[in-house]
Amino acid sequence: MIDGNTRVFALIGDPVAHSLSPAMQNAAFRALGLHAVYVALRCGSEDVAPLMRALARAGGGGNVTIPHKEAAALAVDRRLDDAAEVGACNVFWSEQGAVLGGNTDVEGLLRALEPLESAAESWLIVGTGGAARAAAVAAARCGSRVAVSSRAAERAAAYERWVAERGIEPASPRECRLVVNATPLGLRADDPLPLEPSAAPAATAAFDMVYRTNETPWVRAMRAAGCRSADGRGMLVEQGAAALERWFPAHSAPTEIMRATVNAALR
Repeated sequence: MIDGNTRVFALIGDPVAHSLSPAMQNAAFRALGLHAVYVALRCGSEDVAPLMRALARAGGGGNVTIPHKEAAALAVDRRLDDAAEVGACNVFWSEQGAVLGGNTDVEGLLRALEPLESAAESWLIVGTGGAARAAAVAAARCGSRVAVSSRAAERAAAYERWVAERGIEPASPRECRLVVNATPLGLRADDPLPLEPSAAPAATAAFDMVYRTNETPWVRAMRAAGCRSADGRGMLVEQGAAALERWFPAHSAPTEIMRATVNAALR
């Protein structure tokens, strides 16, 4: 029962209506017997900081998604985990009156890539935002070089500088063996493909951070081109489980229940 003692957690972003985080996290809360609820809140950039602080200081917290992850990193009192390195925050909560922000995208992506068995020496990352930064940090932890694909030349140049400043070696897009879509393209049925398969002729694996029923068109296109491919449902589960353990450190996330909830919704 939801009452005055219920801890409220929320996904903050735009768009959020498609998100399965509420279904997944509420299933996890029920399985653990936690007096908490998770909702999705669409908001503009000006509301990111006040929403985060109000939720966290009331005993809750939440997640942050596109396009607010970088703004969220500036809104917290202290950045933990990978948030400082990535410069983006996707999970927040409060401890002793301070609003803390973390980033579970790096570990979530690395775990989600395991089924693809991709030990690629070079990654082509599509996008330049907070999710793309997390992907670059993940690539660096694998000892991989990084190339970027973006439709905005200025953003691509800024991202390349950011990557270089962290000592990550550059790669050529056409030599990359793993391609990661870190853009929101694919959320809508009429979206163009984030990258044509022909732009990554050496790719053997493709990972789409976007997820939807029956997979995204890009996942299907990359698979048809001969790549082992997966959408973002595995990353959603892994980063969501890591987030729950930040909010409730005394509990282990019921990962298989979370995974089953997501898979059932995407059938």
